[in-house]
Amino acid sequence: MFAKETYIQRREQLKKTVGKGVLLFLGNDDCGMNYEDNAYDFRQDSTFLYYFGLSYAGLSAVINIDEDETVIFGDEISIDHIVWMGTQPTLKEKSESVGVAKVLPSARLSAYLSEASARKQPVLYLPPYRAEHRLKLSEWLSIPVAGITPSVDFIKAVVNMRNYKSDEEVAEIIRACDITADMHIAAMKAVGVGKMEYEIASVIAETAFSAGGRLSFPTIATVNGQTLHNHYHGNRIKEGDMFLVDAGAETEMGYAGDMSSTIPAGKKFSSRQKDVYDIQVASHLASVAALKPGIPFSDVYDLSAGIICDGMKSLGLMKGSSEDAVVAGAHAMFFPCGLGHMMGLDVHDMENLGEVYVGYDGKPKSTQFGRKSLRLGRPLEPGFVLTIEPGVYFIPELIDLWKGEGKFKEFINYDKLDEYRDFGGIRNEEDYLITSDGCRRLGKKIPLTTAEVEALR
Repeated sequence: MFAKETYIQRREQLKKTVGKGVLLFLGNDDCGMNYEDNAYDFRQDSTFLYYFGLSYAGLSAVINIDEDETVIFGDEISIDHIVWMGTQPTLKEKSESVGVAKVLPSARLSAYLSEASARKQPVLYLPPYRAEHRLKLSEWLSIPVAGITPSVDFIKAVVNMRNYKSDEEVAEIIRACDITADMHIAAMKAVGVGKMEYEIASVIAETAFSAGGRLSFPTIATVNGQTLHNHYHGNRIKEGDMFLVDAGAETEMGYAGDMSSTIPAGKKFSSRQKDVYDIQVASHLASVAALKPGIPFSDVYDLSAGIICDGMKSLGLMKGSSEDAVVAGAHAMFFPCGLGHMMGLDVHDMENLGEVYVGYDGKPKSTQFGRKSLRLGRPLEPGFVLTIEPGVYFIPELIDLWKGEGKFKEFINYDKLDEYRDFGGIRNEEDYLITSDGCRRLGKKIPLTTAEVEALR
């Protein structure tokens, strides 16, 4: 945890921003995989961590702005818990470590909220993302599950704090990014013809855990890089394959890293692979060079997509104006995803609070295929931490669909494109902090260019 003063200051700032009411924070519970006592690894709710810092199951909290009190609700562990799990600090000790003096049993929370409602105090809560959270809200607030309505003011207040990373947060993210870089470098060394995908995934996981971290999301380690979120690890690596890794580490405090790399199965890329890979790298480097305060990230996305279109034209796969192709959405044949996302206590930071608030400052998102997957579009500001991850993908099903529909024939050379149906996909990703005059890469550098990757191979 950070020093307790950090959490006290965060809560005070939140109180001033929201102004009135009772702010309800739902911590996470243990969750059974296939029966209750065989639980998934516990992960605390990120907003609870941000304001209360306690990574223990079964906690909730309120900040009662009107009464100027903060309360943590939970239960002391019994001798049965101690026998099976060992001792822990008392609930009072846990709470005092983050500057909260008042603790109450979990069973008191429902009555506390009822009393607040009777005093006409609004009870404000964030969007629930777990089923048990919905059930608790329904029971505690006496509302149907379908009537659960998160507070927009509460959401905005949290977003406008968590979006701006403090120096101590950046230092923790760098720890996660350093471990993440080591995971990718280990994978680059481990990939080889004849190996199974799960062998590489195991090397990635071992590197994270041996450094004191954990995985910030399920690892993508695949020869089928054209499938953007492919978590299957059962294929054997063949000569001529490219192996795409998207993996990140999370520190003990919950801060995340997120990087991607693309590795030839053999020691070198083929000439065709290098041609496409170099286009992705050109888009990546141009995007990084454009990062600075004030530039809308949607403009950086347009820049990256335009460079990919230029590259596809050089290969004979596209034609016409690249600018017009990006406006029309034809670039999404090769780049059907976003360019990056915010990162912090969540690998997709605060995605449960809504991309429209986190990445768009309340403004609507595009509905255009490809562009609608851009999680971040707002002007960049110092303190933002984000990923840069343009990709080039050849998705047979998308090729067939658009070709059959005759879509974007003025921009896409479908006959030539058919030659690339089995190409796969390429993505490289780094993590950046927006500074007062530009940007700063976080964590160790991982090989990016074909020359750098081949030198490590």
